[in-house]
Amino acid sequence: VLTHREVMSNALALDAVVELPPHVEHICYLPFAHIAERMLGIYLPCHRASHVHLCADPTRVGEVVRKVRPAQFFGVPRIWEKLSAAVRAVLSLMPAEQRTLIDSAFGVAREHVGYRERGEAPPAELEERYARAREDVLLPLLAAGGLDRVTWAASASAPMSVDVVRFWAGFGIVIMDAWGLTETTGVATSNSPRTGFRLGSVGRPVGSVEIRTAGDGEILVRGTSVFSGYLRPDGSVRSALDADGWLATGDIGRIDEDGYLWLTDRKKEMIITSTGKNVSPALVENALKEHPLIGQAMVHGDNRSYLVALLVLDAEAAPAWAAANGVQADGGAAGLARHPVVRAEVDRAVAAANTRLNRTEQVKRYELLAEEWGPATGELTPSLKMRRRVIRDKYADALSGLYED
Repeated sequence: VLTHREVMSNALALDAVVELPPHVEHICYLPFAHIAERMLGIYLPCHRASHVHLCADPTRVGEVVRKVRPAQFFGVPRIWEKLSAAVRAVLSLMPAEQRTLIDSAFGVAREHVGYRERGEAPPAELEERYARAREDVLLPLLAAGGLDRVTWAASASAPMSVDVVRFWAGFGIVIMDAWGLTETTGVATSNSPRTGFRLGSVGRPVGSVEIRTAGDGEILVRGTSVFSGYLRPDGSVRSALDADGWLATGDIGRIDEDGYLWLTDRKKEMIITSTGKNVSPALVENALKEHPLIGQAMVHGDNRSYLVALLVLDAEAAPAWAAANGVQADGGAAGLARHPVVRAEVDRAVAAANTRLNRTEQVKRYELLAEEWGPATGELTPSLKMRRRVIRDKYADALSGLYED
């Protein structure tokens, strides 16, 4: 049950961390049952007099973005991953001289973002270089994708890959990652251009929200935007708060010395190996997806002695990578997934990811798939989150085979 008071409390808290003028354009593509879209697509636009564009098909978000050219854009991690893969595919086909110019502009933008992240004013000389790089290189690239007017970019709903965040920082777009639940009426913590940000974190508490962690790392939250309770069939409301008003969220994370929350994973999705080690699948999956060939990944290993993974070739990046590397394969994506050069590159990608992970987190074997997962085929929810149980059941034989000698 979400009351008017809780909705308004969250809307005011969100308004305080968003740095935007009134009457901005917002693209609405998630179901309104998703609390983020309900806040950003209904409640906040009513409060801020924003313009909302409805996109019924999430696969057409890129097309709608190019048409609307919004000043604000909220994307769940999968959307930002797909956008970055599409841009990387285009960049990979550009001449070396042009790529060198773009890489230089990326470096200037990331340096500029670094000063902002530390809460420092960039030097005048850097401001001049950034202004030139933005005008001459970055804005034309962003305009091709409809993102040249974006001044507030955000994400939530699942841990975001730091690689994706830093990729967009190269364009001067800082994705203000946030965290919250339906039970918190949406955002509970957020990075903010006004109050500060840390790339890779999900920010600090907004409004009246307080957070802390339990002994096992579970995030606890309370505040005026936290829900009243769960509605029972008889019309009564069952509170889920403890005696002090704290809600156990089911998410695992840590709070640093500056009050920023760093999200690990859902408590129920943590993998417990046969040796009793806890592993965050999202951490491993994000490391694997840092290579542009890998668009989707699901790690498996509950009650097993090592981890395995299902990897899906990126639908945009894989053909571009193949063209850039002279790889020709019959049968489209399936042919690419079987091609020895592609598989060798994926081997290197997995090995590179493993070097950044602890021994328990490393992937020993994998299955490379060609068909992208999506809501229509059941592997993703309408809000583009993985349905792990569905994927495990669908690929049960493949997963079992990865543990055979």
